[in-house]
Amino acid sequence: MVLHHILPAFGTGLSSLMAPLPFLATAEAEDSPIILSGVLLTLVVIYLASKLGGEVAQRLDFPPVLGELVAGVIVGVSALHLVVFPEGGISASDSVIMTFLQSLNQLTPDAVTRIFASQSEVISVLAEIGVIILLFEIGLESDIRQLKEVGVQATVVAFVGVAAPFAAGTVGLMTIFHVAAIPAIFAGAALTATSIGITSKVLSELGQLKSKEGQIIVGAAVIDDILGIIVLAVVASLAKTGEIDVVNVIYLIVSATAFLLGSILLGGIFNSTFVSVVEHLKTRGNIVIPAFIFAFVMAFLGNAIHLEAILGAFAAGLVLDETDTRNELDELIKPIADLLVPIFFVTVGARADLGVLNPAVPENRAGLLIASFLIVVAIIGKVITGWAVFGQPGINRWAIGVGMIPRGEVGLVFAGIGTASGVLDKPLEVSIIIMVILTTFLAPPFLRVAFGQSKEAATIEAGGK
Repeated sequence: MVLHHILPAFGTGLSSLMAPLPFLATAEAEDSPIILSGVLLTLVVIYLASKLGGEVAQRLDFPPVLGELVAGVIVGVSALHLVVFPEGGISASDSVIMTFLQSLNQLTPDAVTRIFASQSEVISVLAEIGVIILLFEIGLESDIRQLKEVGVQATVVAFVGVAAPFAAGTVGLMTIFHVAAIPAIFAGAALTATSIGITSKVLSELGQLKSKEGQIIVGAAVIDDILGIIVLAVVASLAKTGEIDVVNVIYLIVSATAFLLGSILLGGIFNSTFVSVVEHLKTRGNIVIPAFIFAFVMAFLGNAIHLEAILGAFAAGLVLDETDTRNELDELIKPIADLLVPIFFVTVGARADLGVLNPAVPENRAGLLIASFLIVVAIIGKVITGWAVFGQPGINRWAIGVGMIPRGEVGLVFAGIGTASGVLDKPLEVSIIIMVILTTFLAPPFLRVAFGQSKEAATIEAGGK
């Protein structure tokens, strides 16, 4: 996610995901029509993949988002090379779409490389906007009153979900695999991440977003994201200078707390202003345009104070959830989300290189062994968070723990920064990527099973009474 502002650029490994992204106007004028062609063809592939993947998953009784992720893997760097990005050594010649455009327009190799970089940046921007809209929608679907009720539990879950895997991963790597302290700390930090985008989407598809478990998971995931940013700042400064920048850490803690609490406390003022604006606008888009202005301003503010844009969008959704126009706004946002959110999920899958799972490659073997350890720690370290919930009799602790498992794109950012800064060697980098991939893909079906078991148990219990 957008964590680039914590540190200066860390090389090209994840630049299209993290660095400020130029638009078509920055490319050479003669490249613009071809860049647009590349973007359009890539979007066609993404939409076809997301729809086919979602439909197949739905028919197999899995969450559609899992189908979108798998479809992304198929069209991405692991298989068809239709949707690829200039990361990890991927070049324009590896892209089927770029090869097609080169043959169609008789492009020079330099022009193809330039166009490939610009086209990838545009898709990355659209994916970022997609996840911002997703979190805005999730905020609208969440109940701020219920989030306040479970706020203490969500905070405890988040802290356990960060501390347990971080400590177990770091200590285990140092004692069992004899990894040096700083690389072990960096790998342990990668275990702390939680992908709120993936988890919240699955909860919404399962109809569990407003459940007590769902609200605890979403609240904990938001806090987890903030803690993840702070942990990343700490370990990155440690890797860079050997010392922790205490001032930066304190700044992040204070700004994160003030931003989220301030957004909620000032919600009444924002609501009345929003309703007043909507009542005075008479043209088409009188509700949805002001809503998106507010969401994007909040996302910008979150980004500007070194948090994540998605946290600002989520806070905006929570605030507008209490307005009288909330139900109408919900319906207006859905088609926009349907258009942009799949770009995010397909690109997450497309970036996942399953080639790191190949034991025939010598440099992957050490990584596979370490990855096995990290996967166990990653799953157990989050599953136990369900048992950190207190004062909630009958709560589905399995579902809460499983909902915290997926690392998603956030975990990939940790791996990318660690590699670019020279902290992680190839086996450790591979092991983190494997852990991220498997936790991302295992969580949706596991979450489905966890909630399914709960319903069955409730049915059996009711029948026995």
